Amino acid sequence: MQGTVSYLEIAPEKGAPVQRVDAVRAVPGLGLEGDRYFTIASGSSGGEHADDDEVTLIETENIEEFNREYGTTYHPADMRRNIATRGIRLNDLAGREFRIGDVRFRGHGLCEPCKTLAKLTTPDVLQGLLHKAGLRAQVLTEGTIRVGDVIEAVGGMHDA
Repeated sequence: MQGTVSYLEIAPEKGAPVQRVDAVRAVPGLGLEGDRYFTIASGSSGGEHADDDEVTLIETENIEEFNREYGTTYHPADMRRNIATRGIRLNDLAGREFRIGDVRFRGHGLCEPCKTLAKLTTPDVLQGLLHKAGLRAQVLTEGTIRVGDVIEAVGGMHDA
């Protein structure tokens, strides 16, 4: 099971437009440097942080399928996930460790579409991307991830 990173995006604060980047540093307990959840985890924003808030991923293929089915033209950035992938089924990584480049992650669970995403895009995402809107993950090792990095499952199954 292998795929690649097709886009990397961070948003410096809640509601801010996402910024596309070519590379980003991942830090255990914090997430992706420059992203809003990194700021929350570092304590500088005063918000609450959970391990599964560190990184979100979405399959580019699911966005493309949604666009075909609903006649839309959404880009991965419109879905407000940190990492858009190609060639790997993210649902299969829930409860498992995986690697992006040299950085290890643990998939916590599905990142289902929410009312906020529906307001920013279309209410159709609530049904059209149900169980297809991505994966929440925790950073296990520090390192830099880049567009084009290989994504692959490692190890056995873990409790999510």
